[in-house]
Amino acid sequence: MSEKYKFRDPEGIYFVTSTVVHWIDLFTRREFKYIVVDSLKYCQKEKGLIIHAWVLMPSHLHMVISTNGKPLESIMRDFKKHTSRAIIKELDRINESRKEWLMRAFGNAAKKVKRVTSYKVWQDGNHPILLDTNQLQEQKVDYIHRNPVETEVVDESVYYWYSSARDYSGQKGLLEVVPIE
Repeated sequence: MSEKYKFRDPEGIYFVTSTVVHWIDLFTRREFKYIVVDSLKYCQKEKGLIIHAWVLMPSHLHMVISTNGKPLESIMRDFKKHTSRAIIKELDRINESRKEWLMRAFGNAAKKVKRVTSYKVWQDGNHPILLDTNQLQEQKVDYIHRNPVETEVVDESVYYWYSSARDYSGQKGLLEVVPIE
């Protein structure tokens, strides 16, 4: 992994991105979205993850995060490992029309990595960027909330359910969010 992209400041606020291998649009089904949401809730409750902003797009997850518990690199590693297993298990359970294709794609991605034995859902790394100024923090929060608008999923960010835009507009979203002020 690049020396440039690491969680260096344990008290810092970071912008991170987790991307599905091959940029596959995996999060088009409610079941897969809720695996991510429920896993983030667990990380908040049990691991000290603080979410300042987030958006789950079809092929990736953006967040602005910090921690009052475990190191962020450990939280993100465990989150990706757990969600990968849960997604593969869910693929076996539901009637997904793309099941064979997804399993083949995740299996082929795993073959390229020695430490992965069966399936690889997430790309390596989180590309953490330390947000050490108010301007950077505001810029990334705005970027996160504009993502569904820019991709024409919704015309206003507050209408996108899988995002913290609602929290920033005074409504209650799916996750506990500590807004950046």
